[in-house]
Amino acid sequence: MDTIIFEVGLAIALIGLVGVIATKLRFSVIPFYILIGMAVGPHAPHFWIFDFRFIESSVFIDFMGRIGVLFLLFYLGLEFSVGRLLKSGKSIVVGGISYIAINFVSGLLIGWLMGMPLAETLVICGIMTSSSTAIVAKVLVDLKRTANPETEVIMGMIMFDDLFIAIHMSILSGLVLSGGASLGTVLMTTGSALVFILLFIILGRKAMPFIDRILNGKSSELFLILVMATLFLVAGFSETLHVAEAIGALLVGLVLADSQHVKRIEHYVINFRDFFGAVFFFSFGLTIDPMTLGGAVGMAIVAVILTIIGNVIAGMLAGRAAGLSSRASINIGFTLASRGEFSIIMANIGKAGGLLPVVQSFAVLYVLLLAILGPLLTKESKRIYNLVDKGIQGSKGLFGKKRVRGKEQSANSDGV
Repeated sequence: MDTIIFEVGLAIALIGLVGVIATKLRFSVIPFYILIGMAVGPHAPHFWIFDFRFIESSVFIDFMGRIGVLFLLFYLGLEFSVGRLLKSGKSIVVGGISYIAINFVSGLLIGWLMGMPLAETLVICGIMTSSSTAIVAKVLVDLKRTANPETEVIMGMIMFDDLFIAIHMSILSGLVLSGGASLGTVLMTTGSALVFILLFIILGRKAMPFIDRILNGKSSELFLILVMATLFLVAGFSETLHVAEAIGALLVGLVLADSQHVKRIEHYVINFRDFFGAVFFFSFGLTIDPMTLGGAVGMAIVAVILTIIGNVIAGMLAGRAAGLSSRASINIGFTLASRGEFSIIMANIGKAGGLLPVVQSFAVLYVLLLAILGPLLTKESKRIYNLVDKGIQGSKGLFGKKRVRGKEQSANSDGV
């Protein structure tokens, strides 16, 4: 009996169930989607037609997940245009550079400590440098912080980081996916990928008036078809140049973000993003056997600690450049600590290139820990700041009293 449709329905039902639980708990749904995917799969039980192994449907679910990546990155591009990046202030540049540098160096340190080869180390650097736009945006909305002064800096730093990750992913694609045996081959592949990215952005922006005319007055059906055709054609063509299909989708979004039809595009795409995006995180969980994660626990915990410390430092630097308070600066660091879609995409590049399996295990544990800790730290940032500030003030008071007592003792001794 062909059970593919039933298995897909069962997968969607599981996704919906954990989504409801996450909503009730007022927590990010992403770790729940990954966890339920890990709980089922090839190692799961099979009861009558309820086959939680998803053997027959695994290929189709994986394909739906790939579509989810395209929509996630496409929508991200629609939210953050190239024009907005060019108008970013000094604080965003300072914060973005420090954020990338600190996290990238942390990745190099982890790779060196674990004795990883170059390709694996660069993938780990990408995993640790890429913040989760989806989680960050959701946390800011849920906590009603969109009007806070630090939010503009946060979103600008994310945009800065996303473009860096786009370049890093193109380099990884050349190094890992092209199979280039020589430095020249890798450089040529990487160079062609970067040229494609720059040309697409430049030509896309110049062609925007023509694109707007094509989309003018089109029915909902035809409008959506034209947008989808552009998205899938560019994403597919990107792969022929060893640029990840996700980056192709991001480029389409960045270009169309300057279109006069951007709000209409967002309206049609957002439901596809949410549905296929959820399947993407679930499908990623399906590929992970929980029994194989033990070897990456210590590595992931050290990376999480380095990430949180590094993000707080980057947040303080960005906040100082923007003239923000220490509390607002700590909000920046904690908010950006979440990891999600980009880290998983980076791990998938490593998997597609046949890199060491520990990279995949590390990515899962690292993303899970920070997908949970990131929103929690952001929510409790005020309390954490107050506790730290109280401890600092207490230490100052304690030292002050000692100094006073010292003076009193010295005065008394002089009097004797």
